[in-house]
Amino acid sequence: MPVTSEALKQDLDQLTNEQLQQVADFIAFLKFQDKCRRFVLDPARLASLLTEFAEEDRTLAEAGMGDYAIMLAQEDQQ
Repeated sequence: MPVTSEALKQDLDQLTNEQLQQVADFIAFLKFQDKCRRFVLDPARLASLLTEFAEEDRTLAEAGMGDYAIMLAQEDQQ
């Protein structure tokens, strides 16, 4: 039997406030789920971001290596 909006409205009219809150929460979940499905990562945009931040990432990694080497040397001394 197909579901109609009129039948749903009649069912909603008979629910308690607590049940209505559960229905509202479920509707919010369905909307969120639908929004997540529509969010698609664009490979071209991802490649652009990778290129844009690659040099910065490399610089930060190299800067951290000096600190890492110092910590290793300190560990060896203990």
